[in-house]
This record gives sequence, structure tokens and C-alpha cells, in this order.
Amino acid sequence: MTLAEELHFGRAAEREHIVQSALSQQLQRLERELGVKLLDRSTHHVQLTRAGVAFLAETRRLLAQADRAVAAAQRAGSVAGLWVGIVDASYDSMPQILRQVQQRYPDLEIHQVESGLPEQFKLLAEGRLDVGFGRASLAPAEIASELFRLDPMGVLVAEEHRFAGLASVPVAALAAEPLLLGEDERTPEFNQFVVELCRSVGFAPSLYQGTVQSMQAAAELVAQGRCVVSVPSSCAQATHPGLVWKPLVEPVSLYPWSLLWRAADQSEHVHAVRACTRALSDDLGWLPPAGRTGRS
Repeated sequence: MTLAEELHFGRAAEREHIVQSALSQQLQRLERELGVKLLDRSTHHVQLTRAGVAFLAETRRLLAQADRAVAAAQRAGSVAGLWVGIVDASYDSMPQILRQVQQRYPDLEIHQVESGLPEQFKLLAEGRLDVGFGRASLAPAEIASELFRLDPMGVLVAEEHRFAGLASVPVAALAAEPLLLGEDERTPEFNQFVVELCRSVGFAPSLYQGTVQSMQAAAELVAQGRCVVSVPSSCAQATHPGLVWKPLVEPVSLYPWSLLWRAADQSEHVHAVRACTRALSDDLGWLPPAGRTGRS
């Protein structure tokens, strides 16, 4: 690079703090490796060949790219960040917990990544997420978890629906309704939970022939009267105008939310999220006494 810029062996060798013969040998080795001649040189004249011009341009481009990569890594390393996986922004547990974390660490950058639980497990294992939220029963061995909320299940319906005037809805009543589930690749554990709840009272649900990737999309279908959707109470606060949430009974069912993290991760910020989650759970009574456990 220096020789290509100087086009003079003496000055280039001086800049690189090596003897001129060593610089000449390095050039010869490089030309042998590439199989092309990079410089035309005589006693009084040195110039780049066409191959040398092309090689210099690409070398400069690669060095600039490497410099940008180093700078990006240094910027990222200098900022204390927390990467958090959330199933859906409509659920209220995660925002409440993260507000507590932000109050404790006001300078902490929190990055929320909306992703289904299978993807959260993958991102956690790869170190691309620090913590996640969801049902822990299907978590791989390298993912640690702590149960923080047992969330009453209910059903979301349009205001004109026959369930809207009831104080609560028996699970068996869902047998006559088209029930909307999420995409199975995104929410297999939640779909399984809802289907098993229906089967516990003797029926397989009649499923709406379609899926959604967010509660926003689900709410729009419910508002149109096309289906009903079973969601826990933590989603009820985010319901849209024209929709009502009713608790499911006979039986009452509680969806288990757990905090997830890499078992080997002992970082300060992961500990902070765990402490804030536990404190908020206790303050809001999200778990019965002695209800805090690992996987659920």
C-alpha cells in the first residue's frame, strides 16, 4: 500500500521503517502469490500496472470497510445495552418490568426485539438477546428461567358478541366459536396451552382458518366478528375500542410467564432485570405465596 502511494522504493521503505531490499522481497512474494505483476520498475521509474491499479483500489476499499467494522464494534462496546425479547407489545408485564429496570439504570439503552418464543430461545443461546419473556416449559437446557406471573386466561370478543354481557365465560362455551390461534411457528407453546385447555373439558376447538402474527391483527379480526381469541389478562389492558375481555372459568386457567436468560450469563444487567421482575411480581401479587419456581 505504501509503495503504491509513494511509487519510490526508498521513500516507501523509510515510511515502513524497513530496509529497501526487504520491501522489494515482500513485493516479489506478493506478485508470486497473485500471479500478476503489480509494478513496472526500472532504475529511475516505478509505476503501477493495470493489475496494480485494480489491486490498490480493492485494498483501499477493504481497509476502509475494516476500519468501519472496528469503529462500529468500539461504539457498541462503549454503550451499556440490554437486548430484550418480547412476544408481543400488547402484553403489559414486559413494559412494566422494563420501566422498573430503566428507573434503576437511567443511562441503560434497552432494545426490545419482538419475536416468538422459539426464536427467543435461539437468540438467547446465541448471545443476541440478554433476556426474554414467555412460557419456559419448552426451553432448552442452556436457558435458565424464573416464573413471575400466573396470568388468568380469558376470551376477547366484539362488544356485540353474546359473551360480551357475561361476567365470565365457561371454557366449554368456546366449542361453538371459531377460535383464532397465532402462527404455530411463532407461538407453539401458547397454541398448545389453549388447545389443551379446550380438551380438558372434552372438546377440540373449531379453529378459525387463518393465523396472525400480532395481537393488533387478532383484534381487527375479532372486531369484525369473524372469530374470538383466548388471551391472558395481561393483554386485556391493550384491547381496542369495540372489544371486551372476559375471564374464562370452569376451569379457571392461569398462563405461566417466566423470565428467560442464558444460564451462564451473570452480568449486572441481567441480575437487575431478575431483581426488578421479582420485586414487581411481589408488589402486584402476580404469583400466589411460595409460587415462584423455575421452568413452567
